[in-house]
Amino acid sequence: MSFGDPNPNNPYGQQPGQPPQGQPPQGQPGYGYPQQAPQGIPPQGQPGYGYPQQQPGIPPQGQPGYGYPQQAPGTLQANSGFINIPTLGTVEIASMGRRLGARCLDGLIIGVLYSIFSAIGLAGALGLAESTDDCGSSLDPGYQDCVNDASMSFVATMFGMLAILVLITLLYDWLMISLMGATLGKKALGVKVVKENTGLNPGLGAGFIRWIIPIVGAFLCYIGAILTYLSPFFDNSGKLQGWHDRAAGTLVVKIK
Repeated sequence: MSFGDPNPNNPYGQQPGQPPQGQPPQGQPGYGYPQQAPQGIPPQGQPGYGYPQQQPGIPPQGQPGYGYPQQAPGTLQANSGFINIPTLGTVEIASMGRRLGARCLDGLIIGVLYSIFSAIGLAGALGLAESTDDCGSSLDPGYQDCVNDASMSFVATMFGMLAILVLITLLYDWLMISLMGATLGKKALGVKVVKENTGLNPGLGAGFIRWIIPIVGAFLCYIGAILTYLSPFFDNSGKLQGWHDRAAGTLVVKIK
């Protein structure tokens, strides 16, 4: 009786159909050998060939990150009252209540200045009117010329006073908005006027356009100016832009 394998071609002595020692049978996992996923699916914990690797917490390039909405500059955020403006980031659009309060404060300041200069101009006009008493009697040869000169001086004084009042408004509103973005009333109420496309102060050109439109409207019994100041209520863009702001390319935002 032979103790060797009757099959001389089987040197390892395994049963037929079994793989050599150290190799797992086909269709069964081998002990100590990592398992390979089906073709086309990378193994767990290993990078797959052809698949871009992404660091945790960093969105892929060209795709928005989850939970971080990307907003283009000047984009209103879903009628929430906030808007993205270059150099300023996300800011809140100033409410009509703040704007009205700021305009009332500015009106009070300008009213005080008007009163001071009006008193000075009126005193000068009254002095000119009384100077007609020095012209003598109406029968005097130079009486009419004297009265005419006094009247012309009175008219010139009144027009000069009006020009000063317009100049005060121009310097106060136009220059302060153009160079600083806010008048004293707007500063007190935390309101500022900025360029919509840059977030900077309006500048002299845009500031003048924004200032002159209500002034022109004021010549129509002030109805045009009132409509201009109320025009943000008619703005359906959600930015509360008045006609003068649209023409100048400006927005009124809250700064505190």
